Amino acid sequence: MSISIADRAYPDGGLSPKVIGMLALITLTVAVVLGGLRLSGVPSTASSTASAVTLSDGSILYVQKREVTIAEWTQCHEAGACSLRIKSRKANDTDYPATGLNWFDVKEYVAWANRTRPGRFRLPAAQEWNEIAREVMPEKPDPIFTDPNLRWASSYLTESNTKRALRPSGSFAMTSHGIEDLDGSVWEWTSDCYAGPEKGFDRENCPAFFVAGEHVAAIPVFTRDPARGGCATGSPPPHLGLRLVSDNPL
Repeated sequence: MSISIADRAYPDGGLSPKVIGMLALITLTVAVVLGGLRLSGVPSTASSTASAVTLSDGSILYVQKREVTIAEWTQCHEAGACSLRIKSRKANDTDYPATGLNWFDVKEYVAWANRTRPGRFRLPAAQEWNEIAREVMPEKPDPIFTDPNLRWASSYLTESNTKRALRPSGSFAMTSHGIEDLDGSVWEWTSDCYAGPEKGFDRENCPAFFVAGEHVAAIPVFTRDPARGGCATGSPPPHLGLRLVSDNPL
C-alpha cells in the first residue's frame, strides 16, 4: 500500500482516514502472524487448551482439555527432554494421544513443560481426576456375585465397558467444562502412590502409582504396556497416557 504526502495528515495534524486504515491493517497483520507462532520450548498447554474447574473444596484447577498428543510428545523428544520416541503408525496420527508411557517418561514430560513456566504444570491427584471426570463416567453395574470371596470375579467381569482401540483425540465424551476423553481408552497417570507414606513409600521410591480411567488401577513405575507389564491392582488398562493440570491460570 502506498500513500502520498497529502494523504498522511490533515492540516490540523490529525491522521487521514487512509493512514488510519493502513495502520489498522498493519496491526491486524502483526497480530495474526504473532498469534500463529509458538515460542521455542513451550509445549502446547497454553490457556487456549485448558479449562478452569472448581473442585468440591472450592479450589480452582486448570485442566488440559485433551490428553498430551503424539505431536506434543514429539516436541519434547526433539528438544532432547523426553527419552522415549513415539513412532507414528501413519502420517496423520499425530493428533492421537501419546501412549505407551511409564512413570519415568511422564516425569520427563512434566519437567519439560515446566522448563519455561516453572512450577505451573503437574499431574492431577487421583481424587482431583475423579471429580473432573465424574459426570462422564458410566454408572457402576450391580455386582454379579454377592459372595465376598467372589468379589474379584465380579469386578473383573463388570469393570470395563471401554473399547480398547486407541482413537484420535476428541473421540469420546466431553464434560460441561470442555474436557475431553476422560472416559476413553487411555488411562492417565496421577500423582498418587498406591501405598503412600504410611507404608514407608514416598513419590521418589514408590513402586507403583494410580492411573485413572473408567476404573482405577495401580501400575508399576516401569510399565509402558499394562497388558504385558502387569497391573499392581485392578484389571489392566488398554493404554497409558497423561493429562496436565495447574493450580495457576495458564
